Amino acid sequence: QVQLVESGGGLVQAGGSLRLSCAASGRTLSNINMGWFRQAPGKEREFVAAISRSPGSTYYADSVKGRFTISRDNGKNTVYLQMNSLKPEDTAVYYCAAGRMVAANPYKYDYWGQGTQVTVSS
Repeated sequence: QVQLVESGGGLVQAGGSLRLSCAASGRTLSNINMGWFRQAPGKEREFVAAISRSPGSTYYADSVKGRFTISRDNGKNTVYLQMNSLKPEDTAVYYCAAGRMVAANPYKYDYWGQGTQVTVSS
């Protein structure tokens, strides 16, 4: 069993930055694949970024490539999503997830956090 708790969301102006954190308990993050997803009102949950278990390969949606960075601190058992150059269309609830494989399909992930709201004003 894995418990995930996200934090770091908030309100930011377009062009600003935020760093989301996902603290895990119950499993060592270095041994599990992690992903970030987001869901805007009235839209389906969409893939944002993922990081594989060791060696930690990273993957990004085209819409965030070059602006967002996913990383992992094994000592703190925490995964981060650094978000730069934020746009109003990045506004959504952001979720971290843990699973047996790295995938853009949310159904491939077994555990989910409660989500954190990110709002980008224009």
